[in-house]
Amino acid sequence: MAREEADREDLWAEASALSPRLELRLKGGAEPVVAGLRPATGGWSVYFGPDPAYHFDRSGALRRAFVSDNLYRTQGETLARLTRRRTPDRVELLRSDLPPAELEGFLRQAEERLRDLHAALVAGVADILRRHPADGDGVPQLRQALEDILAAPLRLAPAISPRR
Repeated sequence: MAREEADREDLWAEASALSPRLELRLKGGAEPVVAGLRPATGGWSVYFGPDPAYHFDRSGALRRAFVSDNLYRTQGETLARLTRRRTPDRVELLRSDLPPAELEGFLRQAEERLRDLHAALVAGVADILRRHPADGDGVPQLRQALEDILAAPLRLAPAISPRR
């Protein structure tokens, strides 16, 4: 793991693997939203500025997230919070699984953000700052992906296998 995390100020460049991808400005939003499809997995990623970010699998289930400077990954039944602890010579990830009440609050907050984005897209009040491909229109795809994700309460993807 890198000792210093890169400043996540250019999400557009960071999200270059996503296609289609959009950079949007929501009314009253301080940071742009970057969203796109990861062709390799068929899952969507949504960045509300540098923090929070949510990553979904092909079926619309939550796989990973980055919220309040913490990484989260699915364990199937809950999320594991991975907190960075820095020492002079290394960085460690400390894992703690979310208890049910905290998981419920986490999912409720994520769902609220995603519903606000969906509502802005449906109402046509999200300003498109950039799009890739430049001649494409990823808005209908993103709107449909959000409808699929939000059709039922947010659910977790199967557990991500630990790296070997």
